[in-house]
Amino acid sequence: KVVNVYSARHYDNDRKLYQSFQSETGIRVNWVEADADKLIERIRSEGGNSPADILLTVDGGRLWRAQEAGLLKPVRSSVLTKAIPPSLREPSGHWFGISKRARVLVYNKSKVSPSELSTYEDLASGKWKGRLVSRSSTHVYNQSLLGAIIAASGEKAASAWVRGIVGNFAIPPEGNDTAQIRLVSSGRGDITFVNHYYLARLAESIKPDEQAIARSVGLFFPNQRLRGTHVNISGAGLVKTSKNQGAAIRFLEYLVGRTSQVLLSQGNNEYPVVAGTPLDPTVARYGRFIEDPVNAAVFGKNNNLALRIADQAGWK
Repeated sequence: KVVNVYSARHYDNDRKLYQSFQSETGIRVNWVEADADKLIERIRSEGGNSPADILLTVDGGRLWRAQEAGLLKPVRSSVLTKAIPPSLREPSGHWFGISKRARVLVYNKSKVSPSELSTYEDLASGKWKGRLVSRSSTHVYNQSLLGAIIAASGEKAASAWVRGIVGNFAIPPEGNDTAQIRLVSSGRGDITFVNHYYLARLAESIKPDEQAIARSVGLFFPNQRLRGTHVNISGAGLVKTSKNQGAAIRFLEYLVGRTSQVLLSQGNNEYPVVAGTPLDPTVARYGRFIEDPVNAAVFGKNNNLALRIADQAGWK
Protein backbone atom coordinates (compact mmCIF):
# COMPACT_ATOMS: atom_id res chain seq x y z
CA LYS A 1 0.00 0.00 0.00
CA VAL A 2 1.06 3.57 -0.68
CA VAL A 3 -0.09 7.16 -0.19
CA ASN A 4 1.24 10.00 -2.34
CA VAL A 5 1.42 13.36 -0.59
CA TYR A 6 1.82 16.68 -2.39
CA SER A 7 3.08 18.98 0.36
CA ALA A 8 3.71 22.72 0.54
CA ARG A 9 5.06 22.33 4.07
CA HIS A 10 8.85 22.52 3.93
CA TYR A 11 9.64 21.29 7.43
CA ASP A 12 12.12 18.53 8.23
CA ASN A 13 9.90 17.28 11.03
CA ASP A 14 7.20 16.33 8.53
CA ARG A 15 9.51 13.61 7.25
CA LYS A 16 9.57 12.11 10.74
CA LEU A 17 5.77 12.12 10.58
CA TYR A 18 5.77 10.25 7.25
CA GLN A 19 8.25 7.71 8.62
CA SER A 20 6.17 7.25 11.77
CA PHE A 21 3.01 6.64 9.73
CA GLN A 22 4.82 4.12 7.54
CA SER A 23 6.22 2.28 10.58
CA GLU A 24 2.84 2.08 12.32
CA THR A 25 0.68 1.19 9.32
CA GLY A 26 2.96 -0.40 6.75
CA ILE A 27 1.69 2.13 4.19
CA ARG A 28 4.56 3.74 2.28
CA VAL A 29 4.52 7.53 1.96
CA ASN A 30 5.82 9.15 -1.20
CA TRP A 31 5.95 12.92 -1.07
CA VAL A 32 6.55 15.84 -3.39
CA GLU A 33 7.34 19.26 -1.95
CA ALA A 34 6.70 22.53 -3.80
CA ASP A 35 4.96 25.88 -3.48
CA ALA A 36 1.24 25.51 -2.77
CA ASP A 37 0.03 27.29 -5.89
CA LYS A 38 2.39 25.20 -8.03
CA LEU A 39 1.07 22.00 -6.46
CA ILE A 40 -2.52 23.07 -7.03
CA GLU A 41 -1.75 23.83 -10.67
CA ARG A 42 0.12 20.53 -11.01
CA ILE A 43 -2.84 18.52 -9.71
CA ARG A 44 -5.13 20.45 -12.04
CA SER A 45 -2.93 19.87 -15.09
CA GLU A 46 -2.38 16.18 -14.28
CA GLY A 47 -6.14 15.64 -14.17
CA GLY A 48 -7.26 12.05 -13.82
CA ASN A 49 -3.67 10.87 -14.22
CA SER A 50 -2.45 12.65 -11.08
CA PRO A 51 -0.73 10.31 -8.62
CA ALA A 52 -1.57 12.69 -5.75
CA ASP A 53 -3.70 11.30 -2.93
CA ILE A 54 -3.29 14.09 -0.36
CA LEU A 55 -2.73 17.83 -0.68
CA LEU A 56 -0.99 19.15 2.44
CA THR A 57 -0.45 22.88 2.71
CA VAL A 58 -0.52 25.95 4.93
CA ASP A 59 -3.31 28.52 5.15
CA GLY A 60 -7.05 28.20 4.72
CA GLY A 61 -6.82 30.46 1.68
CA ARG A 62 -4.76 27.95 -0.26
CA LEU A 63 -6.96 25.06 0.76
CA TRP A 64 -9.99 27.04 -0.39
CA ARG A 65 -8.31 27.62 -3.78
CA ALA A 66 -7.81 23.89 -4.20
CA GLN A 67 -11.42 23.24 -3.23
CA GLU A 68 -12.72 25.92 -5.61
CA ALA A 69 -10.68 24.37 -8.41
CA GLY A 70 -12.59 21.12 -7.84
CA LEU A 71 -9.49 19.21 -6.81
CA LEU A 72 -10.59 17.89 -3.41
CA LYS A 73 -13.13 15.25 -2.43
CA PRO A 74 -15.18 15.48 0.79
CA VAL A 75 -14.25 12.99 3.48
CA ARG A 76 -16.61 11.64 6.11
CA SER A 77 -14.68 10.54 9.16
CA SER A 78 -15.82 10.54 12.77
CA VAL A 79 -12.15 10.41 13.79
CA LEU A 80 -11.52 13.75 12.11
CA THR A 81 -14.74 15.48 13.13
CA LYS A 82 -14.36 14.46 16.77
CA ALA A 83 -10.72 15.53 16.98
CA ILE A 84 -10.80 18.83 15.06
CA PRO A 85 -12.88 21.83 16.22
CA PRO A 86 -15.50 22.91 13.64
CA SER A 87 -13.79 26.26 12.94
CA LEU A 88 -10.63 24.46 11.83
CA ARG A 89 -12.18 22.23 9.15
CA GLU A 90 -14.17 22.83 6.00
CA PRO A 91 -17.85 22.20 6.85
CA SER A 92 -18.45 19.64 4.11
CA GLY A 93 -15.19 17.75 4.73
CA HIS A 94 -13.12 18.97 1.79
CA TRP A 95 -10.15 19.74 4.05
CA PHE A 96 -9.09 19.60 7.69
CA GLY A 97 -6.79 21.70 9.86
CA ILE A 98 -3.92 19.72 11.36
CA SER A 99 -2.06 22.52 13.20
CA LYS A 100 -2.67 26.16 14.08
CA ARG A 101 -0.77 29.44 13.82
CA ALA A 102 -1.80 32.68 15.55
CA ARG A 103 -1.26 36.04 13.84
CA VAL A 104 0.07 38.08 16.74
CA LEU A 105 1.42 41.56 17.38
CA VAL A 106 5.18 41.82 17.95
CA TYR A 107 6.46 45.07 19.43
CA ASN A 108 9.74 46.71 20.42
CA LYS A 109 9.89 46.47 24.22
CA SER A 110 11.85 49.70 24.57
CA LYS A 111 9.33 51.74 22.57
CA VAL A 112 5.95 50.15 23.23
CA SER A 113 4.17 49.15 26.42
CA PRO A 114 1.72 46.21 26.32
CA SER A 115 -0.82 48.56 27.91
CA GLU A 116 -0.89 50.49 24.61
CA LEU A 117 -1.98 47.41 22.67
CA SER A 118 -5.48 46.10 22.09
CA THR A 119 -6.64 45.08 18.60
CA TYR A 120 -5.65 44.68 14.97
CA GLU A 121 -8.05 47.54 14.26
CA ASP A 122 -6.12 49.87 16.59
CA LEU A 123 -3.08 49.60 14.30
CA ALA A 124 -4.93 51.96 11.95
CA SER A 125 -5.08 54.72 14.59
CA GLY A 126 -2.92 57.82 14.37
CA LYS A 127 -0.70 56.88 17.31
CA TRP A 128 1.06 54.31 15.11
CA LYS A 129 1.87 56.71 12.25
CA GLY A 130 5.37 55.96 10.97
CA ARG A 131 5.74 53.07 13.44
CA LEU A 132 4.12 50.03 11.75
CA VAL A 133 5.88 47.53 9.48
CA SER A 134 4.31 44.68 7.51
CA ARG A 135 4.99 42.18 4.77
CA SER A 136 3.13 42.57 1.47
CA SER A 137 -0.62 42.10 1.11
CA THR A 138 0.15 39.73 -1.76
CA HIS A 139 1.09 37.07 0.79
CA VAL A 140 -1.69 34.69 1.75
CA TYR A 141 -1.14 35.14 5.51
CA ASN A 142 -2.16 38.79 5.26
CA GLN A 143 -4.99 38.01 2.85
CA SER A 144 -6.43 35.57 5.38
CA LEU A 145 -6.07 38.06 8.25
CA LEU A 146 -7.89 40.66 6.17
CA GLY A 147 -10.41 38.00 5.16
CA ALA A 148 -11.17 37.43 8.85
CA ILE A 149 -11.57 41.17 9.42
CA ILE A 150 -14.00 41.30 6.47
CA ALA A 151 -15.96 38.44 8.05
CA ALA A 152 -16.10 40.26 11.40
CA SER A 153 -16.68 43.86 10.33
CA GLY A 154 -17.61 43.98 6.64
CA GLU A 155 -15.93 45.29 3.50
CA LYS A 156 -16.27 48.99 4.29
CA ALA A 157 -14.62 48.71 7.70
CA ALA A 158 -11.92 46.42 6.31
CA SER A 159 -11.12 48.92 3.57
CA ALA A 160 -10.91 51.75 6.11
CA TRP A 161 -8.57 49.63 8.23
CA VAL A 162 -6.25 48.99 5.30
CA ARG A 163 -6.12 52.70 4.45
CA GLY A 164 -5.27 53.39 8.08
CA ILE A 165 -2.42 50.92 8.34
CA VAL A 166 -0.99 51.98 4.98
CA GLY A 167 -0.87 55.53 6.33
CA ASN A 168 1.04 54.27 9.36
CA PHE A 169 3.75 52.27 7.55
CA ALA A 170 7.29 53.24 8.54
CA ILE A 171 8.62 51.81 5.27
CA PRO A 172 7.00 50.16 2.23
CA PRO A 173 6.14 46.48 2.84
CA GLU A 174 9.04 44.14 2.18
CA GLY A 175 10.38 40.81 3.39
CA ASN A 176 8.79 37.91 5.23
CA ASP A 177 7.49 37.65 8.80
CA THR A 178 10.98 37.13 10.24
CA ALA A 179 12.15 40.27 8.45
CA GLN A 180 9.36 42.25 10.15
CA ILE A 181 10.51 41.06 13.58
CA ARG A 182 14.06 42.10 12.71
CA LEU A 183 12.83 45.55 11.64
CA VAL A 184 10.99 46.00 14.94
CA SER A 185 13.98 44.82 16.96
CA SER A 186 16.32 47.21 15.13
CA GLY A 187 14.00 50.19 15.63
CA ARG A 188 13.05 50.65 11.97
CA GLY A 189 9.51 49.99 13.14
CA ASP A 190 7.90 49.74 16.55
CA ILE A 191 5.23 47.12 15.87
CA THR A 192 4.18 44.47 13.35
CA PHE A 193 1.86 41.47 12.96
CA VAL A 194 3.29 38.03 12.22
CA ASN A 195 2.64 34.33 12.71
CA HIS A 196 3.70 33.45 16.25
CA TYR A 197 6.14 30.67 15.34
CA TYR A 198 8.51 33.04 13.56
CA LEU A 199 9.30 34.61 16.93
CA ALA A 200 9.52 31.20 18.61
CA ARG A 201 12.09 30.09 16.03
CA LEU A 202 14.27 33.11 16.80
CA ALA A 203 13.95 32.43 20.53
CA GLU A 204 15.09 28.82 20.04
CA SER A 205 17.89 29.68 17.61
CA ILE A 206 21.45 28.61 18.35
CA LYS A 207 22.61 32.01 17.03
CA PRO A 208 23.16 34.60 19.79
CA ASP A 209 22.08 37.49 17.55
CA GLU A 210 18.73 35.84 16.83
CA GLN A 211 18.20 35.08 20.51
CA ALA A 212 18.89 38.76 21.23
CA ILE A 213 16.28 39.80 18.66
CA ALA A 214 13.70 37.57 20.35
CA ARG A 215 14.52 39.04 23.77
CA SER A 216 14.19 42.61 22.51
CA VAL A 217 10.59 42.24 21.39
CA GLY A 218 7.32 41.25 23.02
CA LEU A 219 4.37 39.19 21.78
CA PHE A 220 0.76 40.30 22.23
CA PHE A 221 -2.46 38.47 21.39
CA PRO A 222 -4.85 41.08 19.91
CA ASN A 223 -8.64 41.31 20.11
CA GLN A 224 -8.90 39.40 23.38
CA ARG A 225 -11.88 41.44 24.56
CA LEU A 226 -13.63 41.09 21.22
CA ARG A 227 -13.70 38.15 18.81
CA GLY A 228 -10.22 36.80 19.62
CA THR A 229 -6.90 36.53 17.82
CA HIS A 230 -6.86 35.42 14.17
CA VAL A 231 -5.86 31.76 13.91
CA ASN A 232 -4.92 30.12 10.62
CA ILE A 233 -4.09 26.49 9.89
CA SER A 234 -1.93 24.00 8.16
CA GLY A 235 -4.33 21.55 6.60
CA ALA A 236 -4.86 18.61 4.30
CA GLY A 237 -7.48 17.25 1.96
CA LEU A 238 -8.17 14.17 -0.14
CA VAL A 239 -7.44 14.70 -3.83
CA LYS A 240 -10.55 13.88 -5.86
CA THR A 241 -8.68 11.63 -8.30
CA SER A 242 -6.86 9.65 -5.58
CA LYS A 243 -6.21 6.02 -6.51
CA ASN A 244 -5.50 5.13 -2.86
CA GLN A 245 -8.43 6.65 -1.01
CA GLY A 246 -8.49 4.17 1.86
CA ALA A 247 -4.81 4.71 2.64
CA ALA A 248 -5.20 8.45 2.13
CA ILE A 249 -8.06 8.75 4.63
CA ARG A 250 -6.09 6.65 7.08
CA PHE A 251 -3.22 9.13 6.66
CA LEU A 252 -5.56 12.07 7.31
CA GLU A 253 -6.78 10.39 10.48
CA TYR A 254 -3.21 9.70 11.55
CA LEU A 255 -2.47 13.42 11.37
CA VAL A 256 -4.77 14.06 14.34
CA GLY A 257 -3.32 11.24 16.46
CA ARG A 258 -1.14 12.11 19.43
CA THR A 259 2.20 11.22 17.79
CA SER A 260 1.44 13.39 14.77
CA GLN A 261 0.07 16.29 16.79
CA VAL A 262 3.21 16.42 18.92
CA LEU A 263 5.45 16.24 15.84
CA LEU A 264 3.44 18.89 13.98
CA SER A 265 3.25 21.33 16.86
CA GLN A 266 6.65 20.93 18.47
CA GLY A 267 8.57 20.49 15.24
CA ASN A 268 7.54 23.89 13.90
CA ASN A 269 6.44 25.71 17.08
CA GLU A 270 2.79 25.56 15.96
CA TYR A 271 -0.31 24.99 18.07
CA PRO A 272 -1.94 21.53 17.89
CA VAL A 273 -5.56 21.27 16.76
CA VAL A 274 -6.33 18.44 19.19
CA ALA A 275 -7.04 19.55 22.75
CA GLY A 276 -4.74 18.12 25.39
CA THR A 277 -1.67 17.86 23.16
CA PRO A 278 1.39 19.24 24.97
CA LEU A 279 2.64 22.55 23.60
CA ASP A 280 6.14 23.38 22.48
CA PRO A 281 7.79 24.88 25.62
CA THR A 282 8.59 28.22 23.95
CA VAL A 283 5.04 28.55 22.64
CA ALA A 284 3.62 27.56 26.02
CA ARG A 285 5.41 30.54 27.58
CA TYR A 286 3.36 32.90 25.40
CA GLY A 287 0.33 31.95 27.48
CA ARG A 288 -3.26 31.08 26.68
CA PHE A 289 -5.43 33.24 24.46
CA ILE A 290 -8.91 33.52 23.00
CA GLU A 291 -9.13 32.47 19.33
CA ASP A 292 -11.34 34.05 16.69
CA PRO A 293 -13.93 31.29 16.06
CA VAL A 294 -14.54 32.21 12.40
CA ASN A 295 -14.30 29.14 10.18
CA ALA A 296 -11.09 28.91 8.14
CA ALA A 297 -13.24 28.35 5.05
CA VAL A 298 -14.80 31.80 5.54
CA PHE A 299 -11.57 33.78 5.58
CA GLY A 300 -10.17 31.47 2.91
CA LYS A 301 -13.11 32.28 0.65
CA ASN A 302 -12.56 35.99 1.37
CA ASN A 303 -8.94 35.93 0.14
CA ASN A 304 -9.66 37.28 -3.34
CA LEU A 305 -11.85 40.07 -1.97
CA ALA A 306 -9.18 40.86 0.63
CA LEU A 307 -6.50 41.20 -2.04
CA ARG A 308 -8.73 43.48 -4.09
CA ILE A 309 -9.47 45.69 -1.06
CA ALA A 310 -5.79 45.82 -0.13
CA ASP A 311 -4.78 46.76 -3.66
CA GLN A 312 -7.41 49.49 -3.93
CA ALA A 313 -6.36 50.93 -0.56
CA GLY A 314 -2.68 50.97 -1.48
CA TRP A 315 -1.34 48.03 0.54
CA LYS A 316 1.12 46.58 -1.93
